[in-house]
Amino acid sequence: MKAFYHLPGLFEFYEFYRVFLPLFYEHREYFYDWCEIGSVYGAPADCLWGGGRAGFGEDRPEDAAALTREYGISARLTFSNSLLHPEHLANRKCNALCALFENNGPVQSGVILASDLLLDYLRERYPGLYFVSSTTKVLTEFAQLETELNREEFQFVVPDFRLNKAFHRLNTLNDTQKQKLEFLCNECCWFACPDRRVCYEAVSRKNLGEACEHICASPTAGRGYRFSDAMENPGFIGIGDIQDTYLPKGFSHFKIEGRSLGSALILEFLLYYMTKPEYQLKVREEIYLDSSLDLF
Repeated sequence: MKAFYHLPGLFEFYEFYRVFLPLFYEHREYFYDWCEIGSVYGAPADCLWGGGRAGFGEDRPEDAAALTREYGISARLTFSNSLLHPEHLANRKCNALCALFENNGPVQSGVILASDLLLDYLRERYPGLYFVSSTTKVLTEFAQLETELNREEFQFVVPDFRLNKAFHRLNTLNDTQKQKLEFLCNECCWFACPDRRVCYEAVSRKNLGEACEHICASPTAGRGYRFSDAMENPGFIGIGDIQDTYLPKGFSHFKIEGRSLGSALILEFLLYYMTKPEYQLKVREEIYLDSSLDLF
């Protein structure tokens, strides 16, 4: 069984992927043969339907669509705003993005969402897309997760990262349910955070143009995102976990977060999760020495 990674930054890191994807597909010997790219996800700046993180991708949607089409990768639009109302469904920009990616070649594109209102609208208007239940729903109770997995509307479901190691319940799922699960691997959020849903709703309000500010109560909030901190999180899923535990148990889909981070940190994620240790320096040099990239 292979692991399929769902990578961040469809629009946010287009220039990075324009360099990384040829390297990945032309030099597969640099990378683990047990992993593939399942999708690249993201949202352009100023997307009303956006959620999870405030979008800041500035690259042309047509370029992002062409890149994923060229390499046969599923593109996913992150439209996980949980506070949408019927009047928001007519948004011209978001509808144009759905129309563009619905017809983006033989590999189906998807939408990550948290609103049933938006789900019903997209299923009727853009039937060529598939749908992913967003982790921003904060499904922390296993019964909630099972209900979501049984919904036929969703091809994938991303649970709250605090269920990542709940194997006493995860092991009871059937094969169909297991293949719909997409685990968030590298979350750095405080494991005991009581405000995760409120935090996501604050982002949704910002994308709707509402004045809203959420102050994180995490003891380490001032540090920002650090991969080393994420690795110490009880919900962290490392490559050893994927190879030795998740794949043998029938789980094969893994999401890497990082749309709001810098492309240099995205590279570190891809080195860790996808690149053989003996080739990590070579891949890092290929990326860093490309004069067209402005890594930060």
